[in-house]
Amino acid sequence: MTCAMSGKDIGTMSGAMTCDPQGTCWCAELPRAPMPAQSAGCLCPACLCQDLGVTLDLLGKSAAELRAWMAAFGEPAYRGAQLYHAIYAARRFDFTAMTDLPAPLRARLAAAARIAIPEISRRYHSADGSVRYLLSLAGSPAGGSGAAIPTARVETVFMPSENRQTICISTQAGCAVDCKFCLTAQLGLIRNLTAGEIVGQVLLALEDHRDSLAPRTNVVLMGQGEPLLNFDPVMAAVRIMLDPNGMALAPRHVTLSTSGIVPGIERLSREKVRPKLAISLNASSDEQRDAIMPINRKYPLKVLLEACREYERGNREFITFEYVLLGGLNDTPEDARRVVRLLSGLRAKVNLIPWNPGELPFRAPDASSIEEFRRILVDKGQLAFVRYSRGQDIAAACGQLALIETPAPISAASISAKAPAPPA
Repeated sequence: MTCAMSGKDIGTMSGAMTCDPQGTCWCAELPRAPMPAQSAGCLCPACLCQDLGVTLDLLGKSAAELRAWMAAFGEPAYRGAQLYHAIYAARRFDFTAMTDLPAPLRARLAAAARIAIPEISRRYHSADGSVRYLLSLAGSPAGGSGAAIPTARVETVFMPSENRQTICISTQAGCAVDCKFCLTAQLGLIRNLTAGEIVGQVLLALEDHRDSLAPRTNVVLMGQGEPLLNFDPVMAAVRIMLDPNGMALAPRHVTLSTSGIVPGIERLSREKVRPKLAISLNASSDEQRDAIMPINRKYPLKVLLEACREYERGNREFITFEYVLLGGLNDTPEDARRVVRLLSGLRAKVNLIPWNPGELPFRAPDASSIEEFRRILVDKGQLAFVRYSRGQDIAAACGQLALIETPAPISAASISAKAPAPPA
């Protein structure tokens, strides 16, 4: 943020203030024209909040952004680091609960800003302990780009285990990739999610289970949407998750799954801090993959696997290849042998995922074909595991996420109040 203000201006929010249009300023999120008559001349967040009563969403902002905002707000920059810790490490979403901040500052923050955790429209409870959340995202009015962010709904899944919990989050509302075995594809792309909406799903699920959390948290970006088609907001959220001063998740416990967006894979490879990479393979030939994953026509298997071979990895880092087994379509012994050949020379592991029955015209594979497929891979020296999806009885399993109509949203302030399971 590069607001040109004197020290007096920063402290008092008075006087003429201007922003460098070439710099990075939160003005980009707020209306620029026509200039409001009552404005002092600057639309950066501190003075605009003061002059016009605009409320800014702090969720998804980095530590550097919050430090800069606190400085523009007339406070020591270290208050931004305290605010960052309160939101992401302590999971405090009400300014009044941030007792390490002075009471007058908490009052000013409550008037000028918000922490917009997604609202729970409904919880669905599975017999296996998983919880599927249908979430409402508020959107926002038109900003500096001139484009409003529409309201949307997405789904998040919380899956508890003995020593960990796994949270499956969405990165877009709907999806444009059009995989034929995935219900989300039926929605088309509604919109991208912001960094705050992405990280907010993890915070909400953790807070909703605060009293029963296991020691370890895994996050998988495998819900609605293609993460690499929303790269910048996704990585802004991931950096907060992996920041030791933020949510402090280990990189090996966060996995990003892609249908095979090659430019995104190449860009992810250059990130200094990044999640594990998973590729949604699901076919053993281009002909197969073209039919069930149209993205393959743009990035065919040869191009995709070359990008995986060029992917910069650590010494112990594997790429995971997810393979949804569709009965009678891609689950034959010859398919298994072709997969071995495709992945030759790659440090890779394969997760075999039996298709979850639903409304689409596919069938689940037989148990014998699942085991034979796995055995062929393992006998050829390829790491392979069978992964059965959780939450199938609440439509929370792989490929099942799709929006439905629900009652009015539950207030975000009540996320710790458990809703009863819906009737069977």
